[in-house]
Amino acid sequence: MDDLTLAADFPAATREQWLRLVEGVLKGADFQKKLVRKTYDGLDIQPLYPKAERAQRIARAEPGRWRVSQRIDHPDPAKANELAVLDLEGGADALTLVTGKAPAARGFGVRAETVEDLDRALSGVMLDLVHLRLDAGGKGRPMAERLITVAERRGHKLSDLSLDLGMDPIGGLAALGELSVAWDEVSRRMGLMLADLTARGFTGRAFLADGRPYHEAGASEAQELAAALSTGVAYLRALEAQGHSPEAARDALSFLLVADADEFLTVAKFRALRRLWARLEQASGLRPKPIRLHAETAWRMTTRRDPWVNMLRATVATFSAGIGGADAITVLPFTAALGLPDAFARRVARNTQLVLLDEANLWRVADPAAGAGGFEALTEALCEKAWALFQEIEREGGIVESLTRGVLQSRIAAIRTQRDKAVATRKEPITGTSEFPNIAEANVAVLIPHDEGLPALAASEGGVSIPPLPSVRIAEPFERLRDASDAYLARTGSRPKIFLANLGPVAAFTARATFAKNFFEAAGIEAITNEGFAAQESLKKAYIDSKAKLSCICSTDEIYEEQATATATTLREAGSARIYLAGSPGKNEEKLSRAGIATFIFAGCDTLKVLSEALEAACAQP
Repeated sequence: MDDLTLAADFPAATREQWLRLVEGVLKGADFQKKLVRKTYDGLDIQPLYPKAERAQRIARAEPGRWRVSQRIDHPDPAKANELAVLDLEGGADALTLVTGKAPAARGFGVRAETVEDLDRALSGVMLDLVHLRLDAGGKGRPMAERLITVAERRGHKLSDLSLDLGMDPIGGLAALGELSVAWDEVSRRMGLMLADLTARGFTGRAFLADGRPYHEAGASEAQELAAALSTGVAYLRALEAQGHSPEAARDALSFLLVADADEFLTVAKFRALRRLWARLEQASGLRPKPIRLHAETAWRMTTRRDPWVNMLRATVATFSAGIGGADAITVLPFTAALGLPDAFARRVARNTQLVLLDEANLWRVADPAAGAGGFEALTEALCEKAWALFQEIEREGGIVESLTRGVLQSRIAAIRTQRDKAVATRKEPITGTSEFPNIAEANVAVLIPHDEGLPALAASEGGVSIPPLPSVRIAEPFERLRDASDAYLARTGSRPKIFLANLGPVAAFTARATFAKNFFEAAGIEAITNEGFAAQESLKKAYIDSKAKLSCICSTDEIYEEQATATATTLREAGSARIYLAGSPGKNEEKLSRAGIATFIFAGCDTLKVLSEALEAACAQP
């Protein structure tokens, strides 16, 4: 019996029926505020979408599996080679060669100053069997020439190799703030380089339109897309001006977008870029071809505290990039924010992809998001927003001019300010850092910590100088608080403390005491908890015995009405330098403040500001 025939016996559910049921649950609350999420681009993400009636499938450059790419970034070419060979033997089929001059090297990167250095780093790597992407930032031309020389010395035909030379002078300008010569001269050199490569049989991608500098500066999804589009157009124009056909210029480009832990937006962003570039090709008189689209998991989302959570974030990002249509994915190892990752962290990064490919079988469906109402609607909305932003950049004279005038930086800074506020108030929580911190976490091993790593090579003074885009991890403000707590621990032998003045039975204070513990320990302030107090004298003694400088009253609103004022008086008399109350004060704020309660902590308060003040008070000299 075919069970599907039973569905025809019942009328199809309608959105109106669903809305009536939702209204009953909301009980008068605003649907838009409760259930509709706004992106930083101002786009609505609805709780429910109908099936997309006219799905527009996206096509990858090469159907089938995406490439599993691993970074080669150890400064020592021999050690870099050892790690790369392990990655290839462990299942990777692509490498990303990160050099010391690349912003993505973060103070490390292969120091391949000669052809021999580069050959040593790639020893045993069969260039005709793997895909290789060069990540040298805005200084890619000399490194690209060395890579081509290595390939030719080994007897390879360049047309047989899958290479991305990754030359990206505009990305280097955005990240480092300088071009060594004027843009016209950069364009001339790009044209000469492509002509030389073509004459030698090179058929790979020479230039890269990279979204990372913008994403790391806090850009929205549409801003990142618009910047990548504008960069691609700038390269097309530069190459065509130097005598290359539009087809040859187009075929010399590849793209890189950042994948982060927001699944919906990452999937939509990757799908949107393919649609947008096809639209741009059509507008340029070109027949659209699938672009080569690289993905890298987000530096912006990585944390130094509880770095194991980075594995979860990277898994969501990889999943999203994979079903979004990436041709190759590079996963940042979970310890990347702490220093140069070791073989274990690299293996986890590699296996994150292999599990999704070989156990979850994500590659077996060409475009899994096609036809899904939510993904299709969000992809279309992102296309419209990004296209409008792209046109704005073009009206400003193109991306180089927009960056030179500081206009694009300003627009991204406005979004970054919104994002910073969302992080500070925990509207955008960071698991393991601003939410559910572990102040007793053990150190995690890296090959070379960041503070012991080699300094990044400085950018040279050149023909174009602009305010560079910052590279920001959103967890940094909370990490600085934890660093201050660690310094206090090293200096005194104990962490700064806060005493939780739990009132009433366990069932009354548990929720808010748990909230307060997580809240303060996000700054490394150890919460001293207890089973609650029925008498003020026992509470006073327990506070004095705790040797804490701070205190926080935790219970229900009903118990606060009866006991909060007296408890605040007791804590003040016992010597508490600052008294907090877990919960919104409501109509009793004035009375509670007069009793000595300095600050109220609740969901949505400025967590970062409150914690900064609390840590300062807790660490103050007596």
